[in-house]
Amino acid sequence: MKKIAAISVFYLLTLQLFAQEAQSLRFGFQASPTWSWMRTNDKLIEGVGSNWGLKFGMLGEYYFAPNYAITTGLGFGLNQGGTIQNGFQKGVFWPKSDLSAPKFDTLPQNAKLHYRINYVEIPIGLRMRGGSNEDSPLKFYAELPVFTIGFVTKSLGDIRATNNQNTEDEDIRSDVNGLSLSWGLGGGIEYEIATSATLVAGVAYQKLFTDITSDSGTVLKDGAYVKEDSKGTLGMFSVRVGVFF
Repeated sequence: MKKIAAISVFYLLTLQLFAQEAQSLRFGFQASPTWSWMRTNDKLIEGVGSNWGLKFGMLGEYYFAPNYAITTGLGFGLNQGGTIQNGFQKGVFWPKSDLSAPKFDTLPQNAKLHYRINYVEIPIGLRMRGGSNEDSPLKFYAELPVFTIGFVTKSLGDIRATNNQNTEDEDIRSDVNGLSLSWGLGGGIEYEIATSATLVAGVAYQKLFTDITSDSGTVLKDGAYVKEDSKGTLGMFSVRVGVFF
C-alpha cells in the first residue's frame, strides 16, 4: 500500500510539472458509476453475478494536434468484480487466504464466490474530438484505444448459495493478482460552460486481459483433485461524468 501511495504522489507531481510547462495540456476530474462482471474460460466455473461500483480520479490530456490528444490520469476503482459459481463436485479456490474458519476452505458444487476488488489505476489512451464547427461549445469525443494499468489495494470475498458455508467480507487479497492490465474504449460529449471549464459526459467499456485469480486452488474432477487453472477476467461498463479546467 505504501508503494502504491508513493507511485500516486510521484505521478501527480509529474503531471503538475507538465501542466506548468505545456499550454496544450488540460486537467480534470471524473466520477463514473460502473457495472462489472467476471467470466472464466472454464465452462464449469461460470460467471453468474455482477457488481455496481465507482471510479473516480484525475484526468489529463495533452493535445498534440487541434483535435487529437494523449490521455492519462490517476484513478481509483471501488467494488469491481462479480460472482462466479463452482460447477465441480468440490473446489478449493482461496487457499492462500487466511479465511475466518477452516470450513470455508473447501466448497461444494454450486457454491458462489463473490469478488469485491479495489484498484488504483493509470490509464493511457488516444482521444479524438470534433463538432459542428471550431467555435461550437458542444463537441463529441471518442477514446480508442485506452490501456489501463491497475494495482489492487483491497480484495474482499463472499461465499454464497451453500447450506452452512456462507460468509462475507473475507480477506482474499492473497488469491487475487496484484497487477492488472486492460484495454477499453469510450465516447461521449463535452460542453464548454466557461473559458476554462468544460463538462464531460459519456460511456466507456473496459476489459481485463490478465488473470484476476492467482490459480493456486484445486478442484475435484473425476475422483481426484487437480489444479484449478482457469483464467478469470473482468468486463465493465461505466458512465463517465467529469469536468476539465
